[in-house]
Amino acid sequence: MHARPFPALDVPCTAVFLALKRPGNAAGRDRGEDMAHLRALLDRHGASHPKADATHYFGQVGRYWLKWESHTEVVTYTAFSGGLSLRVFDPADFEVFPADWLEAAPGQRITSALIRVEPRGNADVDAIAARMADWFEPESLAVSHVLDDAAVMAGDFRIDPAGHLRFAVFVSDGVGQRRVGRIVQRLCEIETYKTLSLLGFARARALSPELARTGARLTALVEDMGEKARPAEETLGQLLEVSGMLEQIAAQTSFRISATAAYERLVHERVEVMHEVRFAGRQTFAEFMLRRFDPAMRTVRATEARLQVMVARAARAANLLRTRVDVERSAQNQALLESMDRRADLQLRLQRTVEGLSVVAISYYAVSLASYALYPLAEATGLAKGWLTAAITLPVAGLVWWLIRRVQRKLH
Repeated sequence: MHARPFPALDVPCTAVFLALKRPGNAAGRDRGEDMAHLRALLDRHGASHPKADATHYFGQVGRYWLKWESHTEVVTYTAFSGGLSLRVFDPADFEVFPADWLEAAPGQRITSALIRVEPRGNADVDAIAARMADWFEPESLAVSHVLDDAAVMAGDFRIDPAGHLRFAVFVSDGVGQRRVGRIVQRLCEIETYKTLSLLGFARARALSPELARTGARLTALVEDMGEKARPAEETLGQLLEVSGMLEQIAAQTSFRISATAAYERLVHERVEVMHEVRFAGRQTFAEFMLRRFDPAMRTVRATEARLQVMVARAARAANLLRTRVDVERSAQNQALLESMDRRADLQLRLQRTVEGLSVVAISYYAVSLASYALYPLAEATGLAKGWLTAAITLPVAGLVWWLIRRVQRKLH
């Protein structure tokens, strides 16, 4: 909680700010490379090294005091020097970070700024306004009294020809060093978090055409659900493909979108704690964010909501079509079972017919065998063979039928 105190700055002074970020997976980067890059800068000035696992550093580097911080996605450097350059916002001030050292950085510069801190003295509103008119773009200039009129801070959030943003702080008499450092630190944080938030805006804009194409394809597939000409299985396969694409997009953008929301809150919190009061009718930093920054953040939120709606819509459509496929398959199975029932009934009838014929055939052979066995009896009694055969036919056939029925009952 107390590891990163605000710097104590004398007035006048100059602050040079730099923020570096890896192009991809910055949150999972190798922080050892960041530390090695810091040490390379310290070695140029013979400065002492921080601990290997340090996340912040503050020490003297030549005529500058250097503040280094490692954040979730970025690494920031802020160099402070006493006094002011003869040239206002002199690009030479940024030479504290050598060009070859920047080229070897394990990341890209996402923002940099020159901050000029000078005493307000007896300068009235008109005198300060005249300086700001010379230094900044009036159309986007944001300026306000901050921290109970401890200072006037100003900036236009535009990149100058040297590639840096410009901020000016006019400090009232009697303001302490820590309060001056707090104002400068807040300016650096506002710029850093604003830039990180706009990364989400860039991602949302790049995602918009892809969502439009996927949305049109999803709409066409939903319309095809009502057509009987196309097989439901084919439409379902395409719907699942679209749903998978949307889930992949959501997984790829979830971190950036959630990080954008967090950075947006930090920007507004940093502006709010400055307790701004309007300066000479100019827009404040809060109003600048409301007009220029908040619309971009609303675009990010709208893109997130659009993506979530499309994901849910694709899932619902796939579920509905899957239900339709299941119903159709159930109907097919029902028809198949009915067909099997009919075939089983036919087989049963055929079986009974065969059983009836079997009774006749078996009875025929049984009667023949019995007749041969009883012929001697017929000769002894004088009974004709035909009458003897006729007399035993019904009893033998009945006996055969009874025996077959008994066997069937035991088998069932």
